[in-house]
Amino acid sequence: MDSLEKKKLALLRILQILWRDSDENHPLMQEDIIRILDTEYGVLVDRRTIGRNIALLKDAGFEIESTRRGSYLVQRVFEDSELRLLIDSVLASAHISPSHSKAIIEKLCSLSCKHFKRHVKNIYSVNDWGKSDSPLLFFNIEIIDEAIERGLMLSFDYNKYSSDKRLHKSASHIVSPYQMLLHNQHYYLMALNEKWGNITFYRMDRIMNIALTTKPLTPLRSVKGYEGGIDYKKIACSLPYMFTDEPRRITFVAKEWAIDQIVDWFGRDITITPEGEDLRVSVLASPNAMLYWCLQYSGAVEVIEPQDLRERVKNALREALEKYEKQPSPNR
Repeated sequence: MDSLEKKKLALLRILQILWRDSDENHPLMQEDIIRILDTEYGVLVDRRTIGRNIALLKDAGFEIESTRRGSYLVQRVFEDSELRLLIDSVLASAHISPSHSKAIIEKLCSLSCKHFKRHVKNIYSVNDWGKSDSPLLFFNIEIIDEAIERGLMLSFDYNKYSSDKRLHKSASHIVSPYQMLLHNQHYYLMALNEKWGNITFYRMDRIMNIALTTKPLTPLRSVKGYEGGIDYKKIACSLPYMFTDEPRRITFVAKEWAIDQIVDWFGRDITITPEGEDLRVSVLASPNAMLYWCLQYSGAVEVIEPQDLRERVKNALREALEKYEKQPSPNR
């Protein structure tokens, strides 16, 4: 590439330099840009060329501020605060492996100037976060998305952890895929299990050996209970643990301090009435999920109805109490 061809690239290189190296606290003088063009790109220009190209970039719609201290790119696709929010979301996502987390964070950092990365300390401690060790999530996302777009069934093996702390095949499935959902920090595939004929939510980081089939999927609206499509509010508020039993009206008494947590779990479409010093709460939720939820908040809630759920909670608490009343054996 001769010098003339290199000079033709000066406009693009100046934009790249402003994007990578400048912000409000780190403006670049024309001499700085000339030096970087020379040392990094082998492009030799004078100050008039720099000024002219920056003016062209402004005319093209790039928000560049020029002051006595230098020039800098004012606005990017994301504000630094927005990038920090996205990076924290990646770090907190248990379904994204450490290696993929690092790669995504690097890409997010590249959307700001190089000075931003110095403030992102957590990128170097991603291995310390409790994350999935499955490298297949993003591959699974691609295949599932293609299956949904093309209207085809999927086949895959579903895995569970064993005592060796490794995933092992528990079953093989043929499913009609409908939607991918993020719930409780995990990605789930919402699909119809063709063998059992029920809607199931599969942890996507537990799926292996996924493949497209040639069979057309079963239309969602032909599945009982889904004639009107997917009710996302129902999934978010009535299935706290992604069980697939039919939601029922559940009433419980709760301590007032627990209402904040209850609204976080079930949304604001709940009924709350005074009950002495406590509050009576009515929600529409999966009984199987509510069993575990009530055990989690056993110190703050008491199930009133339905009676069968109340009995299940009582029996689970009794079994737990019996375990703790026994003296542990010396081998434990």
